Amino acid sequence: MSVALVTGSGGLIGSEAVRHFAGLGLDVVGIDNDMRRYFFGEDGSTSWSLERLGRDLGNAYTHFAVDIRDRDGLEQVFKKYGSDIAVVIHSAAQPSHDWAAKEPYTDFDVNAGGTLNILENTRRHAIDAPFIHCSTNKVYGDRPNSLPLTELETRYELPDDHRWYQGITEEMSIDHSLHSVFGASKVAADVMVQEYGRYFDMKTACFRGGTLTGPAHSAAELHGFLAYLMRCVMEGRTYNLFGYKGKMVRDAIHSHDVLTAFEAFFRAPRSAEVYNLGGGRHSNTSHIEAFRIAEEITGREAQINYVEQNRTGDHQWYVSSMARFEAQYPDWKITYDVPMILREIYEANVDKWVAQS
Repeated sequence: MSVALVTGSGGLIGSEAVRHFAGLGLDVVGIDNDMRRYFFGEDGSTSWSLERLGRDLGNAYTHFAVDIRDRDGLEQVFKKYGSDIAVVIHSAAQPSHDWAAKEPYTDFDVNAGGTLNILENTRRHAIDAPFIHCSTNKVYGDRPNSLPLTELETRYELPDDHRWYQGITEEMSIDHSLHSVFGASKVAADVMVQEYGRYFDMKTACFRGGTLTGPAHSAAELHGFLAYLMRCVMEGRTYNLFGYKGKMVRDAIHSHDVLTAFEAFFRAPRSAEVYNLGGGRHSNTSHIEAFRIAEEITGREAQINYVEQNRTGDHQWYVSSMARFEAQYPDWKITYDVPMILREIYEANVDKWVAQS
Protein backbone atom coordinates (compact mmCIF):
# COMPACT_ATOMS: atom_id res chain seq x y z
CA MET A 1 0.00 0.00 0.00
CA SER A 2 1.28 3.47 -0.94
CA VAL A 3 -0.31 6.31 0.98
CA ALA A 4 -0.46 10.03 0.25
CA LEU A 5 -1.02 11.91 3.50
CA VAL A 6 -2.66 15.30 3.00
CA THR A 7 -3.19 17.90 5.72
CA GLY A 8 -5.90 20.47 5.19
CA SER A 9 -7.58 17.93 2.94
CA GLY A 10 -10.86 19.85 2.72
CA GLY A 11 -9.26 23.06 1.50
CA LEU A 12 -8.54 24.23 -2.01
CA ILE A 13 -5.09 22.69 -2.46
CA GLY A 14 -5.71 19.86 -0.02
CA SER A 15 -8.83 18.59 -1.77
CA GLU A 16 -7.16 18.90 -5.16
CA ALA A 17 -4.21 16.92 -3.75
CA VAL A 18 -6.54 14.21 -2.48
CA ARG A 19 -8.15 13.79 -5.89
CA HIS A 20 -4.88 14.07 -7.80
CA PHE A 21 -2.95 11.47 -5.83
CA ALA A 22 -5.95 9.15 -5.64
CA GLY A 23 -6.01 9.41 -9.43
CA LEU A 24 -2.39 8.23 -9.46
CA GLY A 25 -3.47 5.09 -7.64
CA LEU A 26 -2.39 5.97 -4.10
CA ASP A 27 -4.58 5.51 -1.06
CA VAL A 28 -5.13 8.95 0.46
CA VAL A 29 -5.27 9.82 4.14
CA GLY A 30 -6.67 13.26 4.90
CA ILE A 31 -6.25 15.30 8.07
CA ASP A 32 -8.64 18.24 8.47
CA ASN A 33 -10.76 19.45 11.39
CA ASP A 34 -12.45 22.30 9.46
CA MET A 35 -10.70 25.11 11.31
CA ARG A 36 -11.61 27.32 8.36
CA ARG A 37 -15.08 27.46 9.90
CA TYR A 38 -13.52 28.84 13.08
CA PHE A 39 -11.38 31.28 11.11
CA PHE A 40 -13.96 32.56 8.60
CA GLY A 41 -17.43 31.37 9.61
CA GLU A 42 -19.79 29.41 7.39
CA ASP A 43 -18.46 30.95 4.16
CA GLY A 44 -15.06 29.43 4.88
CA SER A 45 -16.16 26.01 6.09
CA THR A 46 -14.74 23.03 4.21
CA SER A 47 -17.41 20.58 5.40
CA TRP A 48 -19.03 20.50 1.94
CA SER A 49 -15.69 19.63 0.35
CA LEU A 50 -14.94 16.86 2.83
CA GLU A 51 -18.38 15.34 2.29
CA ARG A 52 -17.82 15.40 -1.47
CA LEU A 53 -14.42 13.71 -1.17
CA GLY A 54 -15.90 10.87 0.86
CA ARG A 55 -18.74 10.47 -1.60
CA ASP A 56 -16.61 10.62 -4.73
CA LEU A 57 -13.60 8.55 -3.64
CA GLY A 58 -15.11 5.99 -1.29
CA ASN A 59 -12.53 3.61 0.17
CA ALA A 60 -9.67 5.38 -1.60
CA TYR A 61 -9.97 8.19 0.96
CA THR A 62 -9.69 7.89 4.74
CA HIS A 63 -10.37 10.95 6.86
CA PHE A 64 -9.11 11.97 10.30
CA ALA A 65 -10.58 15.08 11.96
CA VAL A 66 -7.34 15.77 13.83
CA ASP A 67 -6.05 19.23 14.72
CA ILE A 68 -2.45 19.62 13.50
CA ARG A 69 -1.61 21.15 16.90
CA ASP A 70 -2.51 17.79 18.51
CA ARG A 71 0.82 15.95 18.62
CA ASP A 72 -0.59 12.76 20.14
CA GLY A 73 -3.42 12.61 17.65
CA LEU A 74 -1.06 13.13 14.73
CA GLU A 75 1.32 10.48 15.99
CA GLN A 76 -1.47 7.90 16.07
CA VAL A 77 -2.20 8.57 12.39
CA PHE A 78 1.46 8.45 11.35
CA LYS A 79 2.09 5.27 13.37
CA LYS A 80 -0.88 3.59 11.73
CA TYR A 81 0.53 4.03 8.21
CA GLY A 82 4.26 4.34 8.92
CA SER A 83 6.56 3.55 6.01
CA ASP A 84 3.56 3.03 3.71
CA ILE A 85 3.39 6.85 3.54
CA ALA A 86 4.85 7.65 0.12
CA VAL A 87 4.36 11.43 0.20
CA VAL A 88 3.20 14.13 2.63
CA ILE A 89 1.41 17.21 1.28
CA HIS A 90 1.11 19.80 4.04
CA SER A 91 -1.52 22.36 3.05
CA ALA A 92 -3.20 22.97 6.43
CA ALA A 93 -2.73 26.53 7.69
CA GLN A 94 -4.26 29.70 9.05
CA PRO A 95 -4.09 31.69 5.79
CA SER A 96 -5.18 35.26 6.56
CA HIS A 97 -3.20 38.42 7.40
CA ASP A 98 -6.18 40.04 9.05
CA TRP A 99 -7.24 37.05 11.11
CA ALA A 100 -3.72 36.39 12.43
CA ALA A 101 -3.58 39.79 14.09
CA LYS A 102 -6.69 38.91 16.12
CA GLU A 103 -5.24 35.68 17.56
CA PRO A 104 -1.44 35.59 17.19
CA TYR A 105 -1.07 32.56 19.47
CA THR A 106 -3.49 30.51 17.39
CA ASP A 107 -1.94 31.65 14.12
CA PHE A 108 1.60 30.73 15.20
CA ASP A 109 0.58 27.47 16.86
CA VAL A 110 -1.19 26.35 13.68
CA ASN A 111 1.25 27.61 11.06
CA ALA A 112 4.61 27.16 12.78
CA GLY A 113 3.90 24.61 15.51
CA GLY A 114 1.58 22.56 13.31
CA THR A 115 4.18 22.39 10.55
CA LEU A 116 6.84 21.24 13.02
CA ASN A 117 4.45 18.53 14.27
CA ILE A 118 3.93 17.19 10.74
CA LEU A 119 7.65 17.36 9.96
CA GLU A 120 8.70 15.54 13.10
CA ASN A 121 6.12 12.79 12.62
CA THR A 122 7.29 12.38 9.04
CA ARG A 123 10.90 12.11 10.23
CA ARG A 124 10.01 9.51 12.86
CA HIS A 125 7.63 7.36 10.87
CA ALA A 126 8.11 8.00 7.11
CA ILE A 127 11.48 9.65 6.67
CA ASP A 128 11.81 8.62 3.02
CA ALA A 129 8.52 10.29 2.02
CA PRO A 130 8.91 13.55 0.06
CA PHE A 131 7.50 16.42 2.16
CA ILE A 132 5.67 19.10 0.15
CA HIS A 133 4.90 22.28 2.06
CA CYS A 134 2.46 24.98 0.97
CA SER A 135 4.37 28.12 1.87
CA THR A 136 3.47 31.61 0.63
CA ASN A 137 4.92 34.65 -1.08
CA LYS A 138 4.16 36.50 2.16
CA VAL A 139 7.47 35.17 3.49
CA TYR A 140 9.01 38.07 1.53
CA GLY A 141 7.04 40.52 3.65
CA ASP A 142 6.39 43.88 2.03
CA ARG A 143 9.77 43.90 0.27
CA PRO A 144 8.07 43.61 -3.16
CA ASN A 145 6.60 47.07 -2.48
CA SER A 146 10.10 48.55 -2.66
CA LEU A 147 10.25 47.74 -6.39
CA PRO A 148 10.18 50.74 -8.78
CA LEU A 149 6.55 50.41 -9.83
CA THR A 150 4.79 52.68 -12.30
CA GLU A 151 1.06 53.38 -12.26
CA LEU A 152 -0.88 52.48 -15.39
CA GLU A 153 -4.59 52.86 -16.12
CA THR A 154 -5.67 49.56 -14.54
CA ARG A 155 -2.58 48.27 -12.69
CA TYR A 156 0.83 48.88 -11.24
CA GLU A 157 3.68 47.51 -13.29
CA LEU A 158 7.45 47.05 -13.31
CA PRO A 159 9.58 48.55 -16.09
CA ASP A 160 10.16 45.87 -18.71
CA ASP A 161 13.94 46.16 -18.32
CA HIS A 162 13.83 45.34 -14.59
CA ARG A 163 15.48 42.04 -13.62
CA TRP A 164 12.24 40.85 -12.00
CA TYR A 165 9.88 41.96 -14.75
CA GLN A 166 9.29 38.31 -15.66
CA GLY A 167 8.66 37.53 -12.00
CA ILE A 168 10.21 37.68 -8.55
CA THR A 169 12.76 34.94 -7.91
CA GLU A 170 13.74 33.13 -4.73
CA GLU A 171 16.71 35.50 -4.48
CA MET A 172 14.50 38.21 -2.99
CA SER A 173 15.46 38.73 0.67
CA ILE A 174 13.01 37.90 3.43
CA ASP A 175 14.82 40.23 5.87
CA HIS A 176 14.27 43.89 6.82
CA SER A 177 10.63 43.97 5.79
CA LEU A 178 7.17 44.06 7.37
CA HIS A 179 5.69 40.58 7.29
CA SER A 180 2.46 40.76 9.32
CA VAL A 181 1.86 38.23 12.10
CA PHE A 182 0.71 35.72 9.49
CA GLY A 183 3.81 36.24 7.35
CA ALA A 184 6.07 35.71 10.36
CA SER A 185 4.43 32.39 11.28
CA LYS A 186 4.74 31.22 7.68
CA VAL A 187 8.43 32.24 7.60
CA ALA A 188 9.02 30.07 10.68
CA ALA A 189 7.32 27.12 9.01
CA ASP A 190 9.14 27.67 5.71
CA VAL A 191 12.58 27.79 7.34
CA MET A 192 11.85 24.73 9.48
CA VAL A 193 10.86 22.71 6.38
CA GLN A 194 14.16 23.71 4.78
CA GLU A 195 16.05 22.81 7.96
CA TYR A 196 14.56 19.31 8.16
CA GLY A 197 15.66 18.80 4.57
CA ARG A 198 19.24 19.88 5.31
CA TYR A 199 19.73 18.67 8.88
CA PHE A 200 17.92 15.33 8.61
CA ASP A 201 18.56 14.77 4.89
CA MET A 202 14.84 14.63 4.11
CA LYS A 203 13.28 15.35 0.73
CA THR A 204 11.49 18.62 1.38
CA ALA A 205 10.17 21.47 -0.75
CA CYS A 206 8.65 24.82 0.15
CA PHE A 207 6.34 26.06 -2.58
CA ARG A 208 5.94 29.80 -2.02
CA GLY A 209 2.55 30.29 -3.59
CA GLY A 210 1.18 33.38 -5.25
CA THR A 211 -2.61 33.45 -5.49
CA LEU A 212 -3.65 29.80 -5.45
CA THR A 213 -7.19 29.49 -6.69
CA GLY A 214 -9.85 27.35 -8.31
CA PRO A 215 -13.49 26.28 -8.01
CA ALA A 216 -12.89 24.22 -4.86
CA HIS A 217 -12.10 27.35 -2.83
CA SER A 218 -14.39 27.98 0.15
CA ALA A 219 -14.51 31.68 -0.72
CA ALA A 220 -14.47 34.07 2.24
CA GLU A 221 -13.68 37.78 2.46
CA LEU A 222 -10.41 37.34 4.33
CA HIS A 223 -9.10 34.55 2.10
CA GLY A 224 -9.78 33.48 -1.47
CA PHE A 225 -9.28 36.52 -3.71
CA LEU A 226 -10.59 35.43 -7.13
CA ALA A 227 -13.21 33.00 -5.82
CA TYR A 228 -14.54 35.57 -3.37
CA LEU A 229 -14.50 38.30 -6.02
CA MET A 230 -16.55 36.11 -8.37
CA ARG A 231 -18.89 35.14 -5.54
CA CYS A 232 -19.55 38.79 -4.73
CA VAL A 233 -20.35 39.63 -8.35
CA MET A 234 -22.61 36.58 -8.73
CA GLU A 235 -24.49 37.17 -5.47
CA GLY A 236 -24.62 40.95 -5.67
CA ARG A 237 -22.55 41.27 -2.52
CA THR A 238 -20.52 44.39 -1.88
CA TYR A 239 -16.78 43.73 -2.20
CA ASN A 240 -14.57 45.76 0.14
CA LEU A 241 -11.57 46.80 -1.92
CA PHE A 242 -8.64 47.85 0.25
CA GLY A 243 -6.25 50.49 -1.03
CA TYR A 244 -3.84 50.96 -3.93
CA LYS A 245 -6.73 52.22 -6.12
CA GLY A 246 -7.62 48.60 -6.87
CA LYS A 247 -4.55 48.41 -9.12
CA MET A 248 -2.53 45.94 -7.02
CA VAL A 249 -1.41 42.98 -9.11
CA ARG A 250 -1.57 39.29 -8.20
CA ASP A 251 -0.47 36.28 -10.20
CA ALA A 252 -3.00 33.48 -10.02
CA ILE A 253 -2.38 29.76 -10.44
CA HIS A 254 -5.11 27.14 -10.71
CA SER A 255 -5.04 24.32 -8.17
CA HIS A 256 -4.66 21.80 -11.02
CA ASP A 257 -1.38 23.42 -12.08
CA VAL A 258 -0.22 23.47 -8.45
CA LEU A 259 -0.79 19.74 -8.16
CA THR A 260 1.01 18.85 -11.37
CA ALA A 261 3.99 20.73 -9.89
CA PHE A 262 3.65 18.74 -6.66
CA GLU A 263 3.52 15.50 -8.65
CA ALA A 264 6.69 16.43 -10.52
CA PHE A 265 8.51 16.93 -7.20
CA PHE A 266 7.05 13.70 -5.80
CA ARG A 267 8.40 11.72 -8.75
CA ALA A 268 11.88 13.29 -8.58
CA PRO A 269 12.29 14.74 -5.09
CA ARG A 270 15.18 16.90 -3.93
CA SER A 271 16.35 18.08 -0.50
CA ALA A 272 15.58 21.45 1.13
CA GLU A 273 14.25 23.07 -2.04
CA VAL A 274 12.44 26.40 -2.28
CA TYR A 275 10.29 27.34 -5.26
CA ASN A 276 8.16 30.36 -6.08
CA LEU A 277 4.93 29.12 -7.63
CA GLY A 278 2.24 31.29 -9.18
CA GLY A 279 0.70 32.34 -12.44
CA GLY A 280 3.74 34.33 -13.49
CA ARG A 281 3.48 36.44 -16.62
CA HIS A 282 1.05 33.91 -18.08
CA SER A 283 -1.67 34.49 -15.48
CA ASN A 284 -1.86 37.71 -13.47
CA THR A 285 -4.38 40.45 -12.87
CA SER A 286 -5.13 43.58 -10.93
CA HIS A 287 -8.34 43.82 -8.93
CA ILE A 288 -9.80 46.28 -11.43
CA GLU A 289 -9.03 43.93 -14.32
CA ALA A 290 -10.45 40.92 -12.46
CA PHE A 291 -13.72 42.76 -11.80
CA ARG A 292 -14.05 43.57 -15.50
CA ILE A 293 -13.56 39.93 -16.46
CA ALA A 294 -16.06 38.77 -13.83
CA GLU A 295 -18.61 41.32 -15.06
CA GLU A 296 -18.19 40.07 -18.64
CA ILE A 297 -18.65 36.45 -17.57
CA THR A 298 -21.69 37.04 -15.34
CA GLY A 299 -23.35 39.94 -17.11
CA ARG A 300 -23.66 41.59 -13.70
CA GLU A 301 -22.16 44.82 -12.37
CA ALA A 302 -19.77 44.51 -9.45
CA GLN A 303 -20.69 46.25 -6.21
CA ILE A 304 -17.49 47.72 -4.79
CA ASN A 305 -16.83 49.63 -1.58
CA TYR A 306 -13.42 51.24 -1.89
CA VAL A 307 -11.46 51.58 1.36
CA GLU A 308 -8.56 54.01 1.10
CA GLN A 309 -6.32 52.25 3.62
CA ASN A 310 -4.54 49.21 2.23
CA ARG A 311 -4.12 46.09 4.34
CA THR A 312 -0.93 46.02 6.40
CA GLY A 313 1.85 44.26 4.52
CA ASP A 314 -0.27 43.80 1.40
CA HIS A 315 1.65 43.46 -1.84
CA GLN A 316 1.20 46.26 -4.36
CA TRP A 317 2.60 44.05 -7.14
CA TYR A 318 3.56 40.40 -7.05
CA VAL A 319 4.31 38.15 -10.00
CA SER A 320 6.18 34.89 -9.43
CA SER A 321 9.12 33.63 -11.39
CA MET A 322 8.97 29.85 -11.79
CA ALA A 323 12.31 29.75 -13.60
CA ARG A 324 14.00 27.71 -10.88
CA PHE A 325 11.27 25.08 -10.76
CA GLU A 326 10.94 24.96 -14.55
CA ALA A 327 14.70 24.45 -14.93
CA GLN A 328 14.59 21.43 -12.62
CA TYR A 329 11.26 20.08 -13.91
CA PRO A 330 11.14 21.12 -17.59
CA ASP A 331 8.11 18.96 -18.40
CA TRP A 332 5.86 20.98 -16.08
CA LYS A 333 3.72 23.60 -17.78
CA ILE A 334 1.12 26.07 -16.53
CA THR A 335 -2.20 25.61 -18.34
CA TYR A 336 -4.71 28.12 -16.88
CA ASP A 337 -4.86 31.91 -17.11
CA VAL A 338 -7.06 34.34 -15.17
CA PRO A 339 -10.05 34.41 -17.58
CA MET A 340 -10.09 30.59 -17.67
CA ILE A 341 -9.91 30.42 -13.87
CA LEU A 342 -12.74 32.91 -13.36
CA ARG A 343 -14.89 31.18 -15.98
CA GLU A 344 -14.43 27.83 -14.25
CA ILE A 345 -15.21 29.29 -10.82
CA TYR A 346 -18.39 30.78 -12.29
CA GLU A 347 -19.51 27.56 -13.98
CA ALA A 348 -18.80 25.45 -10.89
CA ASN A 349 -20.89 27.71 -8.65
CA VAL A 350 -23.60 29.08 -10.92
CA ASP A 351 -26.25 27.02 -9.15
CA LYS A 352 -24.91 27.80 -5.66
CA TRP A 353 -23.96 31.47 -5.73
CA VAL A 354 -27.08 33.22 -6.95
CA ALA A 355 -28.11 36.85 -6.65
CA GLN A 356 -30.28 37.69 -3.66
CA SER A 357 -33.64 39.08 -4.77
